[in-house]
Amino acid sequence: MGSQIRSVLELGVEMGIVVGGGNIWRGTQAELDGMDRATADYAGMLATIISALALQDTLERKFGIVTRTQSAINVSQVAEPYIRRRAIRHLEKGRVVLFAAGTGNPFVTTDTGAALRAVEIGADVLLMAKNNVDGVYEDDPRINPDARKLEHLTYFQALEKRLGVMDTTALSLCMDNDVPIIVFDLFEAGSLQRIVRGEALGSVVSS
Repeated sequence: MGSQIRSVLELGVEMGIVVGGGNIWRGTQAELDGMDRATADYAGMLATIISALALQDTLERKFGIVTRTQSAINVSQVAEPYIRRRAIRHLEKGRVVLFAAGTGNPFVTTDTGAALRAVEIGADVLLMAKNNVDGVYEDDPRINPDARKLEHLTYFQALEKRLGVMDTTALSLCMDNDVPIIVFDLFEAGSLQRIVRGEALGSVVSS
């Protein structure tokens, strides 16, 4: 992934990355096991900070990419607090900004954090990177091999059909602020750079 990010930066594109923590902690599962939902969500936010710090180290050490981590909750010893104008300034200087801890609030998903940050920094597009899923399908392609891939759909279609693009709060936020979404497979060869260059890849959700 680091090489893809570097190749996009070399095109002069500004990039912010919202980091998840599902590889470390699943708040929904903890809640099912009886944990208080707010506590589970805060634990999930801490997991995203761990992921962001690991990604920051990899991008800087292995790929020479200048990176800043900003957290929506206060962990000043390891990350900057999220400050919108500072984030924009980092982007203008060619740095990658890693947004951690979601929105800083429980009961809100990382999807909503991504949509909110995209709107706040004035992003041209929100890229939803998936693992081994190359777009939006009318049914789960892992269960139904005949499921049809949707190359383009509107926000309303995604909401009405509950296609799992992202949660409804995040999708509504993108719709209200006209931020297009591209859902793609991050591990498809050169996918990030190909999208930035304008190649039709994945599925586009827009007005």
